Amino acid sequence: MNDTPIYLPDNFSGTFPSTQLALTEPDGLLAVGGNLKPETILQAYSQGIFPWYSDDQPILWWSPDPRCVLYPDKLKISRSLKKTLNKKIYEVRMDTAFREVIQACAAPRKDEPGTWINNDMLNAYCQLHELGYAHSVECWNNNELVGGLYGIKIGNMFFGESMFSQQTDASKVALEYLCNTVKPKLIDVQVYSEHMASLGAESIDRDKFIELVNSYCGKT
Repeated sequence: MNDTPIYLPDNFSGTFPSTQLALTEPDGLLAVGGNLKPETILQAYSQGIFPWYSDDQPILWWSPDPRCVLYPDKLKISRSLKKTLNKKIYEVRMDTAFREVIQACAAPRKDEPGTWINNDMLNAYCQLHELGYAHSVECWNNNELVGGLYGIKIGNMFFGESMFSQQTDASKVALEYLCNTVKPKLIDVQVYSEHMASLGAESIDRDKFIELVNSYCGKT
């Protein structure tokens, strides 16, 4: 078993190391280094790996075990969210303000010291958006962007990255749209949180997650 992550050169390309080599502490850290080229990021996601790091760190690649996911048909819609949906407070759009959604997700939040969405990450995902892989779901109120989410879609998998809300239930309305209008087979939530669990997300074994990724990304 590895006790240190695997080093990737700056010119890394091709297949990532097996997720079985990821560390247990910190949970899921697999590799350090590499680059944020579109083909590198897409290869990572197709293997169940994602980048997550801060400005003062090298690029870090993760594949935690267990993995938190949301099956769209298991989305929990609370009574209050149902009321919000029925009132049609928000206009939901897709891919009309991708950069703005990431910038809003990267903005400082209460009780959080910083953000992992630095300029390099922002530009990398905007490039993936231009290539048709990264998508945003946006909630608008009176033509003002007030909530949304973004992530990577490969085949029938949606790899969720981040979400934000500036008005009541705005990010939840975006998630409902993703589940019931976009309708991926599975949404990757990456790591467990009580907030996502309240919406129906659950933890599954990494091996099971990799099987689903292989199936839904069109590898099998």
